Amino acid sequence: MKSFPELLKRNAFYQRNNSFLIILFILFPCKILLAQPSESTFAWPKGKQIALSLSFDDGRLSQVDAGTPFLDQYGVKATFYVGPNAVKERLDAWKKAVANGHEIGNHSLNHPCTGNFPWSRQKALEDYTIDEMRKELISANKGIKELLGIEAKVFAYPCGQTFIGRAQSTKSYVPVVSELFLTGRGWLDEGPNDPTFCDFAQLTGMEMDGKDFNQILTLINNAKKKGSWLVLAGHEIGETGGQTTSITMLRKLIEYSKDPTNGIWIAPVGTIANYIQEQKK
Repeated sequence: MKSFPELLKRNAFYQRNNSFLIILFILFPCKILLAQPSESTFAWPKGKQIALSLSFDDGRLSQVDAGTPFLDQYGVKATFYVGPNAVKERLDAWKKAVANGHEIGNHSLNHPCTGNFPWSRQKALEDYTIDEMRKELISANKGIKELLGIEAKVFAYPCGQTFIGRAQSTKSYVPVVSELFLTGRGWLDEGPNDPTFCDFAQLTGMEMDGKDFNQILTLINNAKKKGSWLVLAGHEIGETGGQTTSITMLRKLIEYSKDPTNGIWIAPVGTIANYIQEQKK
């Protein structure tokens, strides 16, 4: 049995220590006290700090007229999200792109977007159903297979929009994309993908159209801070014009990425997604 003075002394000790812990939690965030890492601990291939994918939408003519021959000079493989109708306009060139190792993805059959765009009013997402969207994506896959002899395993949301319907009937078609494809990529997103957390059906895609190398370098350096996967998205490939990714920028970007000291793994979307899956296993 403790004496009364001893109990008072012990009580005073606990009060002092409890006060100290309260002050500690106020001054320092919980994540610091728990020693949680601030950066990704994901293991990219040896010597690599981030992954980088070049992706292009719509199957624009400039992609195979100017883009793939340019990329082939450097041995760089990109991801091209196409529809069957676009492929038909340059079928031989697209077949050559496939033979040279470029990845072909699905970008839907009719490129439906919100009807707020006048050109999309007759194929407005607001008027689609989930079943109609599923059939459209399957049809596009079949068309790509018939034309190019390959299975499209990656997808990019037209206009980056992931919904169908209106108001209370609005639904996401992300689950359909997850069902049919390895990945689904967005557009005009605000940051890169965390390989330890990202949802493959909702990968972020950051714009490279109209950007110079210094602007892209800023994105790369930000991605390096957390060991992220940066998926760049563009449309036309050339030097001037709207929605155009500059060949001058691409040349500087590729040369920078090929320097081992910069720690960049540049590869198609599907290649990197498969690597992440294997690492997580």
